[in-house]
Amino acid sequence: MKKECIAMLLAGGQGSRLYVLTGDMAKPAVPFGGKFRIIDFPLSNCANSGIDTVGVLTQYRPLELNNYIGNGQPWELDRMNGGVHILPPYQSATGAVWYKGTANAIYQNIGFVDLYDPEYVAVLSGDHIYKMDYSDMLRRHKEAGAACTISVMEVPWSEASRFGIMNVDGDGNITEFAEKPKEPKSNLASMGIYIFTWPKLRSYLMADEANEASSNDFGKDIIPTMLNAGEKMVAYRFEGYWKDVGTLDSLWDANMDMLTPGSGLNLLDERWPIHGRTAICPPTYVGAHSDVGNSAVARGCEILGEVKNSVMSTGCRVGERAQVSYSVVMPGAVIEDGARVSYAIVGENCHIGAKAVVGAPPEEADDPDSWGIAVLGPHTCVAAKETVPPKTMLDHTHGKETSR
Repeated sequence: MKKECIAMLLAGGQGSRLYVLTGDMAKPAVPFGGKFRIIDFPLSNCANSGIDTVGVLTQYRPLELNNYIGNGQPWELDRMNGGVHILPPYQSATGAVWYKGTANAIYQNIGFVDLYDPEYVAVLSGDHIYKMDYSDMLRRHKEAGAACTISVMEVPWSEASRFGIMNVDGDGNITEFAEKPKEPKSNLASMGIYIFTWPKLRSYLMADEANEASSNDFGKDIIPTMLNAGEKMVAYRFEGYWKDVGTLDSLWDANMDMLTPGSGLNLLDERWPIHGRTAICPPTYVGAHSDVGNSAVARGCEILGEVKNSVMSTGCRVGERAQVSYSVVMPGAVIEDGARVSYAIVGENCHIGAKAVVGAPPEEADDPDSWGIAVLGPHTCVAAKETVPPKTMLDHTHGKETSR
């Protein structure tokens, strides 16, 4: 059962910055791009990169994510020797413990990793939209003889304090690392994608768990400890599209990027396909008087009105004379006749009544600070002729939440 490299995919995050969208599901299970879910991207990257053994570490609201992944068949990860495995916290002889941090999550699954006796382990996040060939990163790791390789990219200086920031020498060796520094010395940011030499990582995980002062996190504890101990740590520069979709604005942005030529996010590229579980539903119907432009429309939709610059997910309906623009509409949502939805995220199975208004274009805002994306959580109902202003969030109880 020995594998050269296996992947451990951290998919247990609550996704609190997605607010009402993750009230009942983990962030990696959130729909994206009409037919996908966020976790489809790292799983597809693994399959396309030749990594056929993936442990998916779940914790928060795992039911929908577990059901979606199933046996891993859509990503060709349904294998007798390897494949995809769901790894929730479990009770041992000494008791049950929730995953206390990213490092602790891997520590609790050392037995799973040891089962495959890998030389290397890729540690991945379940909430990023990107395409990456991990075999190129592994090649860099092996050629450098590194204990740890971190995938990095330059970010705007204004955003650098949100990331793990590092300095490197002329050979790409990491010389300094700081997790979310208030005053960053560099804008070279960690993408939260690591490859470790497994015996090295295993020993540091054991030591970290024994340290009662540790927060059991890779960025805060494992990486700085390895660097201070003089371990060989190198950066792998990634130049493709990558976005952390952990906020409402970034999730909306990434969906819009999918519709924008030249953004770098091309889901039509057959050389690096993104796989996902496909719903069984009829073809989309576009009515005789509908108007659809620059939009992605998934299977099972019924479009009788106008859809422009939007992402329509599986099984959505847009009624006659309804208008949808610059919006992300998630599976099963219904937009009744004459309703207007613009600059919004509409959660799964929402119902927007006739002639209701959800969101508005930024140019209509009197005060730019009061404008933002309108968001409806899953199963939210908006009454006929009701108005949901920009920068407003509603959940299925119809309780308003405007701060984010």
